[in-house]
Amino acid sequence: MPVQLEMALRLLLAAVLGGIIGFQREMYSKPAGLRTLALISLGAGIFGVISLNGFLGNNTAAIAAGVVTGVGFLGAGAILHRHGGVEGLTTAATIWVAAGVGLAAAAGLYILAPVVTAIAFIILMLPQKKQK
Repeated sequence: MPVQLEMALRLLLAAVLGGIIGFQREMYSKPAGLRTLALISLGAGIFGVISLNGFLGNNTAAIAAGVVTGVGFLGAGAILHRHGGVEGLTTAATIWVAAGVGLAAAAGLYILAPVVTAIAFIILMLPQKKQK
C-alpha cells in the first residue's frame, strides 16, 4: 500500500474513533461533542503522522509531547469554576483521551486505538454523580 494512502487511512481511523467518543458526549448534550472530538483526534493524528514519518525532523517524541501539551490547554479551557465547584473535568479528560486515540491511530496501533475508544465509551456511559 502506498505510504500516503496508509497515512490517510490512519487519519480516517483517528477521526472516526474520535467521533465515536464524541457521539456519546453528544447524546448527553455535553460541550465537546462529535465534531469537536473527531477534530481533536484528527488533529492529533495529523501531527502524529507527520512526525512519525520524519517530515518535521527526527524528534518524534517532542512532537507527541507538544500535542499532549496543546491538548492540555484545550482541556483546561473546558474546566469551569462555578458555584463553589468545578465543572468540565470529564470533558477535559475526554479531550485528552481523544487526542491519545488520534496519536495511537497515527502510529498504526490498529488494535489499541479502537480498544481505548471502547473503554472510554464504556466509562462515559457509567452513571454520573448527581450534582448538589
